[in-house]
Amino acid sequence: MRIGVVGFGMGRYLASWCRQLGMEVVAVCDRDPDRRAAARAELPGAAVTGRWQELAAHRPDGVVLAGDFDGHAPMAVSFLEQGVHVLSEAAACTDAAQGRRLVAAADRSAATYSFAENYVAHPHTRLIQQALDAGELGRVSLIEADYLHGMSPREVASLIGDPAHWRGRIAPTAYCTHTLSPVLALTGARPVEVTAFSVDEADPRAAVVMAVRLSTGALAVTRHGFLQGEPDSHWSWLSVRGTRALAESVRAAGERAWSVRVRAEAWACEDGRTREEERTAPPLLLDGRPVERKAEGTVRVLQAFRATVERGEPPLVPVRPAVAASLVGVAGAESLANGSRPVRVPDVF
Repeated sequence: MRIGVVGFGMGRYLASWCRQLGMEVVAVCDRDPDRRAAARAELPGAAVTGRWQELAAHRPDGVVLAGDFDGHAPMAVSFLEQGVHVLSEAAACTDAAQGRRLVAAADRSAATYSFAENYVAHPHTRLIQQALDAGELGRVSLIEADYLHGMSPREVASLIGDPAHWRGRIAPTAYCTHTLSPVLALTGARPVEVTAFSVDEADPRAAVVMAVRLSTGALAVTRHGFLQGEPDSHWSWLSVRGTRALAESVRAAGERAWSVRVRAEAWACEDGRTREEERTAPPLLLDGRPVERKAEGTVRVLQAFRATVERGEPPLVPVRPAVAASLVGVAGAESLANGSRPVRVPDVF
């Protein structure tokens, strides 16, 4: 399978895994000359350019879009129109009109759109999904998801305080896909309405909390941004409270952070005794060796993309859930700007 990569920041990491998984990186695009030089050194034989429009000339089967957070949709639409499969990392779109154009392009294209949402495929997310699929938790009532970084004030300021960096351009609600995508995947729901709050009025851009009403009637509460006490499971923590039991990430350091605690009260157990256990996913093996836990989601996303392109399997995260998760951040920004009033999420389904 032939791959093109747009953006050699995060794209450098993804290109490395593509090669380890047996894909050929045939072309790379980045505006920065230093990154282009790095791509030439690391990927001999790959074409390197500063213009993403030139990638299609190298006949990739698929492209990995890993450039700036807020610039993916126009590229995705263009590649889909040329029959090139798309794997898009970060936000799918930045507004409802852009999201609808992307959905329409994916529907028209013979190629496919996949969202590179590795948090859907992390070990703790998959363990909770297994508990839900087995009916252990009952109907989901409340689901919570964190995506938090415990960085120093200076480091935070260098990101969200720098208008030249994409983190400085976007609304504090925008980078919500690592929380909303697992929420939508686990519940099978779409987001209906969002109310967003700044965590600290003295530093309103640093972190936000969003309350999202889902189409199933359940409530999702998501927290993301810069707060102390980041989870060791790649900045992610999940909790699902069903009508029969609870399943949530273990709040612990190291390997245990990827495990899940399942608790059912006595009334819900056949033997009348409270049941509580900790579950750990088996490691993902590649060539007989375990993949590092924080890379499992990325490897599974790339494996799924290859299966979609080569065998026609459904995308792990297709275009509509990708756009829906991204538009929660757009609606959340409107909520913040209007005194945390509820805002309807545009319907792309």
